[in-house]
Amino acid sequence: MDVRDAAGRWDALGSRDSSSRQAAMELIHQEVMKRIETMGPIPDPQSSSPPAMDDSLSSDLNALLAHVLMLSKQCPYEDVREKCICLLQKVQVSTIVIIELKVQFTSSLFPLSQILQVSKLNERIQSIFEDAFAVLGRLDNISLVMGFHPQYLESFLKTLHYLLQMDGPLSLHCRHYIGIMAAARHQCTYLVNLHVNDFLHVGGDPKWLNGLEEAPQKLRALGELNKILAHRPWLLTKEHIEHLLKAEEHSWSLAELIHVVVLLTLYHSLASFTFGCGINPDINTDGGHTFRVPSLSGYCVCDIANGNSTLEEMFGNQQVSEFSGEVEVLMEKMKQLQECHDEEEASQEEMATRFEREKTESMLVVTSEDEECVPSRDVSRHFEDLSYGYKNFSRRGEHVPTLRVLDYSWEDHGFSLVNRLYPDFGQLLDEKFQIAYNLTYNTMATHQGVDTSMLRRAIWNYIHCMFGIRYDDYDYGEINQLLDRSFKVYIKTMVRTPEKITKRMYDSFWRQFQHSEKVHVNLLLMEARMQAELLYALRAITRYMT
Repeated sequence: MDVRDAAGRWDALGSRDSSSRQAAMELIHQEVMKRIETMGPIPDPQSSSPPAMDDSLSSDLNALLAHVLMLSKQCPYEDVREKCICLLQKVQVSTIVIIELKVQFTSSLFPLSQILQVSKLNERIQSIFEDAFAVLGRLDNISLVMGFHPQYLESFLKTLHYLLQMDGPLSLHCRHYIGIMAAARHQCTYLVNLHVNDFLHVGGDPKWLNGLEEAPQKLRALGELNKILAHRPWLLTKEHIEHLLKAEEHSWSLAELIHVVVLLTLYHSLASFTFGCGINPDINTDGGHTFRVPSLSGYCVCDIANGNSTLEEMFGNQQVSEFSGEVEVLMEKMKQLQECHDEEEASQEEMATRFEREKTESMLVVTSEDEECVPSRDVSRHFEDLSYGYKNFSRRGEHVPTLRVLDYSWEDHGFSLVNRLYPDFGQLLDEKFQIAYNLTYNTMATHQGVDTSMLRRAIWNYIHCMFGIRYDDYDYGEINQLLDRSFKVYIKTMVRTPEKITKRMYDSFWRQFQHSEKVHVNLLLMEARMQAELLYALRAITRYMT
């Protein structure tokens, strides 16, 4: 059921006019109480033969209450949050149903109380949240986590809006379906479910969701491009592009294909961010809440109003004193490397040798000893060839030529191609890449006034090195100095097999750093991965065109 049809006034809750929000909340309140009256008193579970309840009525009410619950926690307007809490309390007192938060946290890896507190004091974050809520009718958990870095979040939401909602080569429902296909390659149920809902909301055919075989042939043909970009983008050739552009009645145009490539690379990389930050289901979606009968519950009204904070307090109070000095050691290494730069510079031959050595070493980093993750039918039905996954850059004697940025780069080649075939979008992508790469607060943990550019460049270039991309002017010997093995394990897992990320991996690197700094790292990893995939895809398209 679409809760928008049930209540009819969700959109008005995103208005900056308080009277409009108040009127909308009154209508939602009336709708909820009307449904409760229709259902009648809840049956006594202790009764030997309790009367049957109408499952459809109960389901409709649950959907409404789940949406109200989401608003009580994540609406950027305090008046709406307060009224939703009061409504939930009234529902509970009526002994009809209790909503229990199954997943209290936006992230399973760290508490979000920090960003929610910051947004009350930071006008920019509050404004961004309000704008996003007005457009989407929600603040999804990804946006909330990105709220640690408002400059990036603003650019990300602008890019997403242009890519999914503005005029472009692809129809709206196809955009969301391609997002589903891309997220499914990494078993990212969070993104799959998000875009299943959006796909249906813009009029997508529900049959397509039964499996990729139900989708049109033109979309099914993207399966090969999807899997290669997600797992081994260096294998993409101009022949793959030609196959899509010359498929008779199922052909894609160049403009459409650019749109497709950007969507695929965005959602592959966003799946990495989702797993890397431990993003949990949104409160109003499956897995984000559960419903319990009052007489079977020990929950009280204050639980709905305030949430269970025991786990959050536990996460928030973790001690890292045993890792003291970690930051200082890293800062000293950065200082020493800078001094070496000032004294002498390695030859081009030595730089090339160091790249090859780092590329080889990156293949030896073991990401996980766990068994292979087997995707559920809910996810795997959206893509083909389940056995196809990440393999190291060179394997069984196979040699893939290095992609030298000197020969094909985003700045000199990819940017102009995207802008030519998808007007103005290259500028948005470039802005997003630049913000992620250059974002800094000149801090490291508790230290202020720190130049972190050397560290950020090492992270970015290490990811591109894993994709076989080389910067001629970079000394790859710095990577081993600045990135320890546990950090490399996390990076490689998140970028190549993000579905295998664990809390242990997240906790094992940069143990003295703030969660906001680790989210910043994940933004770097996400954007570096997206740009790497894009480079291979755009290079293949360029070769086809020439």
